Amino acid sequence: MSALKPHQYDLRPTCASLICPDCKTWCPITGIQAKVQKLVPHHAGTAREDKAIRCSGSNRRVIVDVTYEAWSRLLETGSAEANGRRSARHHYKPLPAPARMTPVPVNAADALTSYREHLKKCRINNAVDRCGGTRRCADGARLAALYDQLQRTQPRRDREHQEDARVDALLTRYRVATATKNSAAEWAKHREDTLAVKKATAKRSGTTVEEANNACRIRPAETVSEFRGPGLPL
Repeated sequence: MSALKPHQYDLRPTCASLICPDCKTWCPITGIQAKVQKLVPHHAGTAREDKAIRCSGSNRRVIVDVTYEAWSRLLETGSAEANGRRSARHHYKPLPAPARMTPVPVNAADALTSYREHLKKCRINNAVDRCGGTRRCADGARLAALYDQLQRTQPRRDREHQEDARVDALLTRYRVATATKNSAAEWAKHREDTLAVKKATAKRSGTTVEEANNACRIRPAETVSEFRGPGLPL
């Protein structure tokens, strides 16, 4: 048993066991307090999954040449070393800066400008693959093809833009006319309601009634005011 590592066997009297060298499974040890110790008979396969094949390590004799106290000290030493061991330092690579996206030209004029700017920068560069004469690099060929495509499709896109602008103008005129019509109807209704309120108020109001109502008079006690009946203003 001294040839095994401390975590590969257990010398506690209640659960004396070790890892079988043949099938690598934990097996109890019989007669731990006797003179002869052996591994109990066991199967090499997984229970209820593999066939019942008896392991060749069954009844193997175990020479217990390690005391319980020595085994406990070995476990404590290994645990202290594991706890004091520093974890590996992680080195993180810096995140690359986000790439600046070059705006894609949307019309032939912008594509031509981008192509000319590329030619100026590419001819200054001393790279082997650069624009010169009739030769074009990958970016130069891409910009040239884009300019040619936009140049050919520009009339069709102009017509589409004009049609979209016409439709937007018609929708705007329709919305304005609808809003104006609704506003005129609301204003007419508001005028009718105002006139109706004025007519209803004129029946129970007037300059004479207001002056009499606002006048401060001293009246004798237990007398009745003359403002009674249907002529009393609301």
